[in-house]
Amino acid sequence: MFSHVLKSRIFNTTQVSLVRTNWIRMATIFHDNIVVRPPVSRIQATNVPLSIDKAKLSVDVKLHALEITMPRELPVYRKQFGDDLLQLHAVSNIVKPKNGNVLLLLRPGIESLESEVMSDGLREYLKQRQVKIMPYTLELGYDYWRADEVLGAILPENLLNEIPSGFTMTGHIAHMNLRDEYLPYKYLIGQLILDKNPKVKTVVNKLDSIDTVFRTFAMEVIAGPEDFNVEQHESDCRFRFDFSKVYWNSRLHTEHDRLISTFKPGQAVCDVFAGVGPFAVPAGKKNVIVMANDLNSYSYESMVENIRLNKVEKTVIPFNMDGREFIRQSLNQLTKFRSANPQIAVESKSRSRTSKDETGKRKVLVINVPETYSHYVMNLPDSAITFLDAFKGLFSTRKLAELPLVHVHCFHKSDADKPKPEDSEVFEALRTRISNALDFDIALNQLSFHFVRAVAPTKSMYCVSFRIPSEVAYSSL
Repeated sequence: MFSHVLKSRIFNTTQVSLVRTNWIRMATIFHDNIVVRPPVSRIQATNVPLSIDKAKLSVDVKLHALEITMPRELPVYRKQFGDDLLQLHAVSNIVKPKNGNVLLLLRPGIESLESEVMSDGLREYLKQRQVKIMPYTLELGYDYWRADEVLGAILPENLLNEIPSGFTMTGHIAHMNLRDEYLPYKYLIGQLILDKNPKVKTVVNKLDSIDTVFRTFAMEVIAGPEDFNVEQHESDCRFRFDFSKVYWNSRLHTEHDRLISTFKPGQAVCDVFAGVGPFAVPAGKKNVIVMANDLNSYSYESMVENIRLNKVEKTVIPFNMDGREFIRQSLNQLTKFRSANPQIAVESKSRSRTSKDETGKRKVLVINVPETYSHYVMNLPDSAITFLDAFKGLFSTRKLAELPLVHVHCFHKSDADKPKPEDSEVFEALRTRISNALDFDIALNQLSFHFVRAVAPTKSMYCVSFRIPSEVAYSSL
């Protein structure tokens, strides 16, 4: 049995976090020992230009520099007198003109040997060498500023509280979810994301909520070409799909890896809502036998392609069926596959020296296909719980030493007008929903709760794992 323990919150490194910064704090950004910000050039919703006027975002910073006639002394200056030098993010304090000596930029306020902010050590060092201090103008233009800094300078003041410069990457596509008040500026925002992120080729904005059946959503291109065919790398696998026609969430990368890590080579897994294969394909690469299903024909076609692309045809078997019907037929499908393939010969995927034979070829491993599943994966958080009734009586014709684990992903929504609920309250609410779907009052200590991510301030995603109760599995219906 499982204890009801809430796991630590997991954040996806492939997600570019949404910047929600108060502009009053952001307007004056401290870059080490100098304060810089782009010039303010605000636009209004009634007169939005077709593109960002980059020329208006340039600023000249008046500084002074040391004229270094002996470049070999540069390390000495930087090591011993670093506090006297310009420290500005992404800007080198060494300038190498095409003609003339190397310049070493000084921090603001240092204009001569008499400047109070100059350290005594540097003053004495310069006197001994008679180094010349000369004016220097540092030009910072559009390319220098971050996306949030540019938006902070051009958006109306009433929109500076939550600046939408964040996005989620899927292949070459940056996916944004702009609030209504920012829609008049969507093309400027899209251009900015494109300019500031070299890996981004297309920027899209979500238009509506996710479809509950296929988990897809309408989107519009706000920058770049209308190219939705992407290649995504995850879990040491490659996935190709049309982002506009299938479900993919890069934020679930850690959750995919977490659950796959619980699968053991040689086990059988039933992936009820497989999508394009983020659970099934990496599991198959781990020599897990996976019966993978999705109702969306586009997802199914992409999954077939991804199975081929990652060379897991022997271990991952795709289906295009209704989820409930797939669960009910899952045992027969595994039995049918096992009858045709009682054993599967696969190449060792280990990178160790022992994975190869004397000739240098990868060793062949023989997998005995099991008679039943060890895991059922149900990653359809909006409605997966409602499919649990399909397990009722599923094993009525056979007795197992140990029934499979079910991993059901689900959402929990809380009331925005009430305090944040305690974990115990959330767990009980999910337990009740699962019990109602199973038509069996499952005990709380039979469930394991894993927090996946916060979808919204009042909406969280969980994975609830439990072993199918014998009262459900062996029910005579």
